[in-house]
Amino acid sequence: QVQLVESGGGLVQAGGSLRLSCAASGSIWTLNTMGWYRQAPGKQRELVAAITSGGSTNYANSVKGRFTISRDNAKNTVYLQMHSLKPEDTAVYYCNAKVGFGTHWGQGTQVTVSS
Repeated sequence: QVQLVESGGGLVQAGGSLRLSCAASGSIWTLNTMGWYRQAPGKQRELVAAITSGGSTNYANSVKGRFTISRDNAKNTVYLQMHSLKPEDTAVYYCNAKVGFGTHWGQGTQVTVSS
């Protein structure tokens, strides 16, 4: 079993910043790519950012230059630093981790950006 526990969501004004964290635990003998997805009401879940075990990153065009993904392999934790937040960033943010041949999801954390 793999557990992903997210934290750091909340309510922030437009232009503000938030930092999300996701800690992985359990059977994580091979923790590969970790990432953040988000899902707004009435929309499909979309990739926000991902980072490989070697540190290569990938971002959605809508967040490039504003969000930074990083990870601490010693702590099995991935972070998402979000700056210059916009109302359209409002969504439930989900942590995702690929462990071996499996994919695992966190429970989600709400991010709300007020205008």
